[in-house]
Amino acid sequence: MKLTSLFCIEAILIFSALSSEYLFAQSDKKVSKIHHRAYVIDTHTDAPMKLVESDFNMAERHEAPDSRIDFPRLRDGDVDAVFFGLFTGQRERTPENYDKAYRLANQMIDSTCAVVNRNPQMVAIATSPDDIIRISGQNKTAICLGMENGFPLAKDVSRVSEFYGKGVRYITLCHTANNDICDSSTDPLGPESNGLSSLGRQVVIEMNRLGMIVDVSHISDKAFYDVLALSKAPVIASHSSARALCDHPRNMSDDMLRALAKNGGVIQICILGDYIVAADTSTVNYHKHQELEAKYHNWKFSSDEERHKAWMAYDSIDTNFPPILPTIAQAVDHIDHVVKIAGIDFVGIGSDFDGGGGLADCVDVAGYPKITAELLKRGYSEKDIEKIWGGNFLRVFRAVEKEATNLSR
Repeated sequence: MKLTSLFCIEAILIFSALSSEYLFAQSDKKVSKIHHRAYVIDTHTDAPMKLVESDFNMAERHEAPDSRIDFPRLRDGDVDAVFFGLFTGQRERTPENYDKAYRLANQMIDSTCAVVNRNPQMVAIATSPDDIIRISGQNKTAICLGMENGFPLAKDVSRVSEFYGKGVRYITLCHTANNDICDSSTDPLGPESNGLSSLGRQVVIEMNRLGMIVDVSHISDKAFYDVLALSKAPVIASHSSARALCDHPRNMSDDMLRALAKNGGVIQICILGDYIVAADTSTVNYHKHQELEAKYHNWKFSSDEERHKAWMAYDSIDTNFPPILPTIAQAVDHIDHVVKIAGIDFVGIGSDFDGGGGLADCVDVAGYPKITAELLKRGYSEKDIEKIWGGNFLRVFRAVEKEATNLSR
């Protein structure tokens, strides 16, 4: 009798274990299926910095945190399109520095195009929504170009058209400091132009005319509202988060989210730790980064060599004093908040990978299906998830193109 009971209990335990494994397997299949059906688009990464500062091979698989993006891991994450940001840090506005920024932006374009051309079986350059869909249908990742910081434009509006012709499809108007286009949200000296400058207004008008997306990440609140008042096309925040959940000037307030929705634009949630949860100011990592930022005057570099040294030091700090990263759940809290305030049609994801982005449980682009799993867990429908991952951004991209066509008539 005892043996029979023991046998039954053992059988039940085995059956329960097998049932759990089956349920997990079925859940993974559902996640994979929904993730694959969506157009997964990451609207902001800093991958080109790897291409110009080392002999980094984008076609080989690497490991985080040294690198969070490469072509094999983009396929692992079932990523349909990713924007490579042409980042140039703000420097003193001298003819020499304008020229350096211009040459660096072009070097990043050339390096990106070269590595894509060497790996046609995995990736292809995209300059339109139709390109993204076509390339995805070939089981490849579309590589798109965005410019982070309008500094390479100098004071020459014609360079907007020049960079558009080279494939650049959005410009983040400024970075961490004020430039000739507009005020930054984080310049320690405060506003300079009280929003958009006269040049900045010309730049936005020209971007509308060409069909180039205006990116409002990093810019001051006043500059944000100036852009919305001027732009005839929807805009994006390629990598920003919700200020109500993380009170950082780089993030967007609820009023800004409502205004963005009225504009028809989209905020792409940035998964860089300090924009997801307030920084833990007690950590060694935090203090080391603050010291480094002060050393380089809020990331204003005097030379390419200095910039290279700064980013090497930044990576070294994270290696020696690992940061406490937020989780996928905390990042999705920001998506929940945007949906609550603005609606499901106005939110997406821009990771800022290889520019500081990263979560404890999503360390690189291969981890993106985990975000889909969290969205499903919270009750988002498949249609909702398709909008978040790429549908909303593609809608804006098409609207920007359409407005350019209307303006040309």
